[in-house]
Amino acid sequence: MLRLNIRRKPKRRLPARSKEPLVIPRDINHTWSMDFMCDSLVSGRRFRGLNIMDDYNRESLAIEVDTSLPSLRVIRVLERLVAYRGKPKAIRVDNGPEFISERLKTWCNDRVIDLRHIQPGKTCTECFH
Repeated sequence: MLRLNIRRKPKRRLPARSKEPLVIPRDINHTWSMDFMCDSLVSGRRFRGLNIMDDYNRESLAIEVDTSLPSLRVIRVLERLVAYRGKPKAIRVDNGPEFISERLKTWCNDRVIDLRHIQPGKTCTECFH
């Protein structure tokens, strides 16, 4: 046996999140969900799409596509949506870097919007079954 030392990467731990049950929304603008989708062009260049949906009727509220969508851009899209449609009571997100940023947390706190992180391993479609 060669007994080669293989360097192991330690697991990155996410900050502790309060585990909240997935609640079925009661009406429009009760809960919105946000998530990213990624793809690449034929040239190999990657792009992302930010999708925002109303959980009550599964209406797509916004789709923002670009090669870079940092938290400030996410907030700008949310500002546009709130001005057009009104603010939700809560926004459900995963644990992506744009969604755990202090800027988004502050923006939600300033507008009294509950920012809910889904439990790791859960999908938003599970809230409807």
